[in-house]
Amino acid sequence: MTTSGTIRILLADDQEAIRAGFRLVLDAQPDMRVIAEAADGVTALHAAQRLRPDVLLADIRMPGLDGLELTRRLAGPEADPPVRVVVVTTFDLDAYVHAALRGGASGFLLKRSGPTLLVEAVRAAMSGDALISPQITARMLHRLVPPVDRDGNPPVEPLTPREEEVAVLVAGGLSNVDIGEELFISLATVKSHVANLQRKLVVRNRVGIAAWAWQSGLASADQV
Repeated sequence: MTTSGTIRILLADDQEAIRAGFRLVLDAQPDMRVIAEAADGVTALHAAQRLRPDVLLADIRMPGLDGLELTRRLAGPEADPPVRVVVVTTFDLDAYVHAALRGGASGFLLKRSGPTLLVEAVRAAMSGDALISPQITARMLHRLVPPVDRDGNPPVEPLTPREEEVAVLVAGGLSNVDIGEELFISLATVKSHVANLQRKLVVRNRVGIAAWAWQSGLASADQV
């Protein structure tokens, strides 16, 4: 973010009308400014590397380099420094959601979600809290790939029972405030548990926690 406090945003979508619509919504916010647009993935990659935006909004289906590969290169484990990427797409497909989250995306938003959620997605990415919407998060994440053997991707340190509870609620799309009310613990305690989960699971945000919970089998549809 610039010293003025303005969130600098790069738009990547092959449809000019979509970019224009997003720009109209985002530029209307007092703390946001669209600094560039890209109509294909290669242009978006170069623009992100050159301009270092605070947030990149990336479509999935783009010529040259798709949004999933763009996300992996800019936000994945080998990105240094990483760029906050929010994937915004028409296609609510399990494989896309999974690949975006594993690639390091800070959120996954459907284009039909509307302008309010678009703005919330940008602010969530900036705050490091990738919770986009409880309903969308829960609906998408519970349709990730079938659970794998829980021993296949263990945390670097064992999770406490309370941390497992928090991970399940994160996977259900609950906010920190909602988790605190559900477990009768303070907001500060919830934040501490979320931070510990990110460290132990080696993920960058709560979306990574949710993805791990679903993939590992810790979270299931009847729990959330």
